[in-house]
Amino acid sequence: MKTPPTFIVLSREWCHLCHELVDELAPIAREFGWAVTVLDVDADPELEAKWDEAVPVLLHGEHELCRYRLDSEAVRAYCRAFPLESST
Repeated sequence: MKTPPTFIVLSREWCHLCHELVDELAPIAREFGWAVTVLDVDADPELEAKWDEAVPVLLHGEHELCRYRLDSEAVRAYCRAFPLESST
């Protein structure tokens, strides 16, 4: 079985915008069969140095999909355009 594409959310435990983004992202991830991984920037000095107060950030790999608030239409468009694996 192939691993689903994964959204990465750069977050902070105390950040209410981070929690809102994750909550709003969950149904979109289910809709398209994507996984969601939340990384706490405070737990990783490299992430904290790079992103600091710019969280939440939604990434797919190195591609930034949105920052601070979920842009659900942009995320859905990105998922629809994401290349699908052929079943043949």
